[in-house]
Amino acid sequence: MAQPPNQPPNPAQQAAAVRQRPASMATYKRELRKAIKKNALEPEINFLNITAMMDMMTIILVFLLKSLSSSSASIPQSSDLTIPSSILNTEASEEGVKVVISKSEISVDDAKIVPVPADATHGVEGKYKRSGPNDLYIAPLANTLQTWRDRDKQVKAATGKAGQGSEAIVICDKDAPYRLLVEVLYTLGQTEFSKFHLMVLQGNKK
Repeated sequence: MAQPPNQPPNPAQQAAAVRQRPASMATYKRELRKAIKKNALEPEINFLNITAMMDMMTIILVFLLKSLSSSSASIPQSSDLTIPSSILNTEASEEGVKVVISKSEISVDDAKIVPVPADATHGVEGKYKRSGPNDLYIAPLANTLQTWRDRDKQVKAATGKAGQGSEAIVICDKDAPYRLLVEVLYTLGQTEFSKFHLMVLQGNKK
């Protein structure tokens, strides 16, 4: 039954009018934020994983050291270095540090370490030895080899080969005195290099 036109609305009608009143912008934004938060996905990981980073750096280190190792077959010959010939037909090793003994110097990975005297029948000069001219230990060479050996230990530990000795590729002039070669090999042994490769040219033995 319709109410008379001048009669005020009852409380139920007033409550319905209030409920139908449009919400303010602040209320809308608050309810929107609640809905977004409720339906949000799991948060992404946004912190640095140190363990994964260390594994990645180890892998990079291994490949970097491999790429920096020079091929032993690319050593140029000159008047200062003539590689001896051999009847061996095995492939040259590319594993290990490159130690070159020429007529004028001993170098490691193309870095000059000590000079070779004109008369090298007694090896390098005594001032480069650990305890005088009769010693076989070449101190500057040992220091350089030890640095290389320490890096190689890290690589072997990362690749599951911890405890193994390092390798060296010895490239020696064919006229180098035997004493000079012995001094280099002795110094290699003292710095935990357990395997040596003597580089030669393939060809008929002369």
